[in-house]
Amino acid sequence: MHAALLLVTLALPADEPKSPPKPATAKEALQPFNVLVGSWKGSGAPEGTKEERAAGVWTETESWSWQFKGDDAWLALAIEKGKHYTTGELRYTPTKDEARYTLKLTTPAKATATFAGTLKDKVLTLDRTDAAAGEDQRLVVTLLHHNRHLVRLEARPAASAVAFTKQWQVGATKEGVPFAEVAKGPECIVSGGVGTMKVAYKGKDYWVCCTGCRDAFKDDPEKFLKEAAAKKP
Repeated sequence: MHAALLLVTLALPADEPKSPPKPATAKEALQPFNVLVGSWKGSGAPEGTKEERAAGVWTETESWSWQFKGDDAWLALAIEKGKHYTTGELRYTPTKDEARYTLKLTTPAKATATFAGTLKDKVLTLDRTDAAAGEDQRLVVTLLHHNRHLVRLEARPAASAVAFTKQWQVGATKEGVPFAEVAKGPECIVSGGVGTMKVAYKGKDYWVCCTGCRDAFKDDPEKFLKEAAAKKP
């Protein structure tokens, strides 16, 4: 009897791990990137010899903020003194099988480059093909800590199977935040991130994380108060 039960048990298929539920909205899908909101100091260098890296070093300032239009939401990026890019928009692109993200960047020459890919274990991996340069490009954003992240560009000949090689990398630290400090503070009423500024409504103060969330709240405070109330147990 016991042997028969064992055989039946072994014949049953094992439960497959369930995939996380797909985000219901763009704002929900982009919440893992709340840590980017704010101002960052970046230090970049090209790949190459020690001398080439030293000669090509640059510094830049990144600023990330939420943007809203109706039910749509995205993260806007502005880069001062950026060597490769000056602005960007990170958006959620829903697909049938997985949540995908699109990052559209603008170069100092006003050209655009659009990368698309997925987020896994705090690593955003985005790809594109640069037809003019004849290469596949991969942009990797690694969220190391709430106040540190890395961005690197890799490339390989277009449509080839060779490994990607690093072209350059930027390491960024959040301005005004000690590295060892733990991210804490009131929750942004709009995005759910860490609130850094107050907005008032009907005699009560609420916290928001950036000017984009501040403006969105002022445009329709009841919408975000209702969403925040719905999240509470």
